[in-house]
Amino acid sequence: MRRLYLVLVTMVFALTTLASCANTIRGVGADTANTVNATQSAGNRVVRSAN
Repeated sequence: MRRLYLVLVTMVFALTTLASCANTIRGVGADTANTVNATQSAGNRVVRSAN
C-alpha cells in the first residue's frame, strides 16, 4: 500500500512538473517572438527617420 501511494505521488509530481515546463517553453517562445517584433519595429523606425 505504501509503495502504491509513493508511485501515485511521484506520478502527480512528474506530471505537474512536465506541465509547468510546457507552459514555460511556450512563454519563452512568445517572449522571443515579441523581442523579434520589437527589434524589427525599431529598425523600421530608424530607416523611416533616416529617409
